[in-house]
Amino acid sequence: MLQIENLVKKYDDKEILHGISLQVNDGEICGFIGHNGAGKTTTIRCAVGILPFDGGTIRIDGKNILEDPIWCKSVTAYLPDNPDLYESLTGIQYLNFIADIFELTSEKRTDKITELARELEIYDMLGDQIRSFSHGQKQKLALVSALMHEPRLLVLDEPFVGLDPKAAFIMKNRLRELCDNGGSVFFSSHVLEVVQNLCDQISLIKEGNIIMQGTTEQILANGESLEQIFLNTENL
Repeated sequence: MLQIENLVKKYDDKEILHGISLQVNDGEICGFIGHNGAGKTTTIRCAVGILPFDGGTIRIDGKNILEDPIWCKSVTAYLPDNPDLYESLTGIQYLNFIADIFELTSEKRTDKITELARELEIYDMLGDQIRSFSHGQKQKLALVSALMHEPRLLVLDEPFVGLDPKAAFIMKNRLRELCDNGGSVFFSSHVLEVVQNLCDQISLIKEGNIIMQGTTEQILANGESLEQIFLNTENL
């Protein structure tokens, strides 16, 4: 679903990503971990077409994001750690704006918004301006906007920040459901216990290089927790 090959990214002639490669297969959840400044968010922003890059190839469902950017974005949803929402809009106005971008029919948008917003317990406040939402409620609204067009690839940066335990549980189930239907999830997180329990495979980035990757079972084969393994990589 997502193929990153020899990705290079520079800022002001300083190389941040040093030719990294990783792959997220159909039906898989891939956790992307690393210290602050390791290159996680830069990789994610390149993968979803927000940032240009200086070398390598990124493909989504077999198509090159530089050659077919609109198609790639049409099957992708991206949820950053701190979504920038149009706070002067009401919740439903924002969701309809996103639905227009993805050309959802009136029937489909109504069904998906109702289903997801009720499940995340924000349906009754969709008529309120977004500026009145709490941080967690904004996260839930952004999650509805990401899921309602049923993306093939869901890319998330620290998706559980600000979510209450019930919403986090619902989100985990939604991620697994998306993968069970043939989609894929690529997400970064500092909550290593969640990564360990939720992900099918894991990639660890350090100073712009992938230093460990494999299935969760392979990475945990020595009996250590993901937290222990992560801390041990400080000396690599």
